[in-house]
Amino acid sequence: MVPTTDFEIRSILGGMDKNFTYVVSCSRTGIPILVDAAVELRKASPFIRREPQALLITHTHGDHIAYLEQYMEAFPQMTVFGHPESTTLSSLVSFHSVTQDMGINVGQLEFKAIHTPGHYYDSICYQLDSVLFTGDTLFVGRTGRVISANSSIADLYDSVYNKLLTLRDLTRIYPGHDYGEKPTITLEENVKISPLLQAKNLEDFKCRMDDYENNRKPGS
Repeated sequence: MVPTTDFEIRSILGGMDKNFTYVVSCSRTGIPILVDAAVELRKASPFIRREPQALLITHTHGDHIAYLEQYMEAFPQMTVFGHPESTTLSSLVSFHSVTQDMGINVGQLEFKAIHTPGHYYDSICYQLDSVLFTGDTLFVGRTGRVISANSSIADLYDSVYNKLLTLRDLTRIYPGHDYGEKPTITLEENVKISPLLQAKNLEDFKCRMDDYENNRKPGS
């Protein structure tokens, strides 16, 4: 079930690896909010009807901020939100750090920040009503991977199982990449189709992640 609320979501596919940039528009004010700068501005611009007030960064892996300069040059009044320890962003004049459970109000919409380290140390998910923008923490059909120096499988388990999977079953996720059989899914349905979301504990999760990595197909 797609939520019926006072906003519209446009999913823009492109970037380095089937990335998504999202354009969220407040239906009452018309103000757009962007999630990640992962897709070239020229692809997103037809869906941006006025200057966005906010760009929400899910984490600072290069593919998710690849076109940050393009967006900042085009929209100089836009505030960039991200993790307080994101050194890549903290030097920006327009940067605003996001604390756990912080509300980000744009137009008549309020996003809630959920710190979800694991895939990367500065990962954040953004909740808007019954919608969740998950970056690389959670995809359709699986969790994110732990493949960089600042990854932690224990943190990823905690973020997914003790934070995200405690949300309402009908929460609909919008991930950072189009890796699944469809671009978006509810948490309830995702748990049913993903072995990585069915672990009994951390050790079980580690075993399931090992199985996934050993059998992973490139591009999935």
